Amino acid sequence: EIDSLVDGIDYNTRISRARFESMCAELFNRTLLPLEAAMKDAKMDKSQIGEVILVGGSTRIPKIQAMLGEFFNGKQLNKSINPDEAVAYGAAVQGAVLGGDDHEAVKDLLLLDVAPLSLGIETAGG
Repeated sequence: EIDSLVDGIDYNTRISRARFESMCAELFNRTLLPLEAAMKDAKMDKSQIGEVILVGGSTRIPKIQAMLGEFFNGKQLNKSINPDEAVAYGAAVQGAVLGGDDHEAVKDLLLLDVAPLSLGIETAGG
């Protein structure tokens, strides 16, 4: 459903899971590229991964879960963490640390942003 798509007119339609997956196939296939790049940068092989924990909105998509399971040779995926809570918790902790909060729960935390350069993250200076 899209509210006010054009001139205040709402758009609502239904599609099947198969149609959705077909429409998004190229995007789904591209989701594995950063994973492969990160593993290559870390000089790690799939067999060295002990557990795969899914966190994030797209990890709720059954096709993404199937692709990740296949990528990791049938390894059981850990879906026990609520993605919304994980993101909210991380944001709250980072906000507290960056804001100089001296609460007991965050005073001794050291946050490190770790991302391989192959992800193509742009920094403030370009």
